Amino acid sequence: MVYVETSVLVALCVRERMSAAVSRWYATAKDDLISGAWCVTEFASALGIKRRTGQITDEQSAFAWRSFERMCASDLQLTPTEPPVFHQAALLTLDASTGLRAGDALHLAVALECKATTIATLDAVLANNSKKKKIKPVEF
Repeated sequence: MVYVETSVLVALCVRERMSAAVSRWYATAKDDLISGAWCVTEFASALGIKRRTGQITDEQSAFAWRSFERMCASDLQLTPTEPPVFHQAALLTLDASTGLRAGDALHLAVALECKATTIATLDAVLANNSKKKKIKPVEF
């Protein structure tokens, strides 16, 4: 099972520097793909930021949102986040040596809870912390 973090989902739906590499990976992915249900809010936030900063148009945002919804309906299993997982994420962020921000710690905690063996992320800090927890990052 591969845990897919929001940065990868955004790169799949919005043209970015890593979109081509992420799209190649996605096209050949054979394992089950999972993400925390809260990635829906994080994805929407990323689109809002890109719109506010002029990186994408309203039309591009709407297209990306529809693409994301199709992916969630067909290829990506969304898992709810239970209170103990939030607690685990809090413990990960309390450890300053991890360098994890709250959102990335929550992704890692959900991946651990789901017993993911691999994580797809474009965030180097999350990838390094995943390795420490025996979750292999996808190499794009």
